[in-house]
Amino acid sequence: MHIKENAKEKDIWLDTVNGYHEHVHCLLSLNKEQSICKVTQLIKGESSNWINKNNILNGKFHWQDDYWAVGVSESHVALVRNYIHNQEEHHKKQTFAEEIERFMYKYGWHFITNS
Repeated sequence: MHIKENAKEKDIWLDTVNGYHEHVHCLLSLNKEQSICKVTQLIKGESSNWINKNNILNGKFHWQDDYWAVGVSESHVALVRNYIHNQEEHHKKQTFAEEIERFMYKYGWHFITNS
């Protein structure tokens, strides 16, 4: 997959990547000089450039400005890896929007808007 190859070229340790229709999940590890913001920018920027350069879609592709990152303990890496690999099957049971809503409710999170 192109995203994983690109990450390797940029010294980003990307363990697993997969997605479904409107989103992508990446399981990665940061080194001491990397930030989630910079790594996300590198992955999103180069992948959108590649998609557009290769005319993968009808029309111009761009990622949304936001991203969501959470830390994963070593004991949960295999579960997260499995979850990422099985996105298509997972989203037959619930939409991405339903999943986000359930996750946010479970942890008491709320969207903050700048209005």
